[in-house]
Amino acid sequence: MGRNSKDREMQCISSELHTEILPGTEIMTDVGTHHFVKGAHNKTVLVPQPSADPHDPLNWSTGWKIACITSASLATFSQGFGPLALAPMFPALMTAFECSLADAVQFTGVCILVLGFSNFFWVSISTSFGRRPVYLLSQLINFGSSIWRAKARSYSSFMGACVLNGIGAGPAETIMPAVIADIFFLHDRGKWNTLYWVVYMGSLTLGPIVSGVMTEKVGFRNFWWLNVALLGLSFVLVVVAFPETRYTRGARPGLAVNSTRKGIVRNRTEKTSPSPTPEIEKLEHVQTSNSTSPADVSLTQVDTAARDPYLGRGLPGKFQWNVFQPNAHPLKSIFLDLWIPWKLFAFPIVEFASFVVSWSCSFILTLNLTQSQAFSVAPYHFSAQNIGFLNFAILVGTFIGLATAGPLSDWVSARSTRRNGGIREPEMRLPAMIPYVIIMYLGNIVVAVGYERHWPWQAIVIIGFTCAGIQVAGLPAIVSTYAVDSYKPVAGSLFVSITVNKNVWGYGFSKFITPWVIESGFIPPIMTNGSLTMLWCLFGVLFWWKGKTIRRWTRNSSVHSM
Repeated sequence: MGRNSKDREMQCISSELHTEILPGTEIMTDVGTHHFVKGAHNKTVLVPQPSADPHDPLNWSTGWKIACITSASLATFSQGFGPLALAPMFPALMTAFECSLADAVQFTGVCILVLGFSNFFWVSISTSFGRRPVYLLSQLINFGSSIWRAKARSYSSFMGACVLNGIGAGPAETIMPAVIADIFFLHDRGKWNTLYWVVYMGSLTLGPIVSGVMTEKVGFRNFWWLNVALLGLSFVLVVVAFPETRYTRGARPGLAVNSTRKGIVRNRTEKTSPSPTPEIEKLEHVQTSNSTSPADVSLTQVDTAARDPYLGRGLPGKFQWNVFQPNAHPLKSIFLDLWIPWKLFAFPIVEFASFVVSWSCSFILTLNLTQSQAFSVAPYHFSAQNIGFLNFAILVGTFIGLATAGPLSDWVSARSTRRNGGIREPEMRLPAMIPYVIIMYLGNIVVAVGYERHWPWQAIVIIGFTCAGIQVAGLPAIVSTYAVDSYKPVAGSLFVSITVNKNVWGYGFSKFITPWVIESGFIPPIMTNGSLTMLWCLFGVLFWWKGKTIRRWTRNSSVHSM
């Protein structure tokens, strides 16, 4: 009943607007007899439409949403802090475990490979039993892996700890975007997704800074004890400040119109209940002899506060503090979650997002894997501490990206929506990629040529490293938001597809970049990576032009009803 009523509504709205409404297309204005729950001084149509349940995460108060996103951010940061923190400590690891540089680099490579594939498990748990159990269990695994790293006395033992760390750190790359989609509306999603990329990439950047100082001053093992403390703090915060955000609501329960002249009465049977599945609206069709066009209908509009009295005032229910949420068909749900990421690889929009994210992030991986190789020798002779400090430039760049990318993409999309009569298409945010593509390529050129020609370190770091930080906060946030807007019901599985693609490339890159640099210098590998990033980004022109046509190809896919 709910699905059929939603389809009829969409057909009606599409007819009134004279435009095709596909999955991903959103109505950001009232249309004829259709009026929506709004926010922002009763002007902005809220997408998705919240239910009338006070426990609906979309209805939660600002305080609860901030507590939730803070907990998710600290979990993401603490999980990303360790895996790429090894670069400044490579010399110390080579000494401690009597291995070569290439062998030490594999500590990072193996960890990120396992990290990517671990998300098949984590996203299955997330969609079947909730986000909360994922954060609790993964933080316990990371806690144990950090203790193991601190105590490891052999190469194989430390590698085992890296593998365990990769398993535990997987949620850093997939769960926070799902949480953002759970609790925030579409018009705010760009800035929050940018926050996610800044938190995650910031952790990967800050890790080497701290590990470099600690390796030189107190030894590399104490860095892992610091991780133990950070992960413990995050675990406690999840326990006390992160209620479950996974929630199932009815089909577009925000519509509330009484139109007697047209003869259509829409009533909602609302039920305030701790149940996570509110009543689905019911449509009653009353036969009349007369009919008028939507423009002539006399409307009695119901105020937003009457349709959703809990908007901005809700709070988590007791059931949302359980360790996990019950699932009537867990095996079926888990099977689907194992299969859907592979299915999404056949969707062009997901492939586009995966390749842009993968190669944009690999710029950071490139810096991580080459900075010791470039700056520990003549003419620089930097210590581990000083090599770690170079990553401050990347961190500054990510904050510049945070301040610009999300607001820019939301503004570009909102501007295009107004010009399009209140109809928002996901492709509208893609033009915001342009400045970050330019910055990305400039940064690759400066780093590659600077390394090779021994430019002053200030030029390489202040320009090249900062550009790397700016682009990694901008490009992944914009394209991943585009993909989520197009396939919101499978946001978690979508990020598994992105993460597997990214980490397989990252593992391969970590295998061959060191011998490639030794054989051919810095320019070929770094500029190959930069040019591939440019190539994938240029496909944004195609998706901006024909993205809606491409979405039409998958309009009947089951992923839209999951």
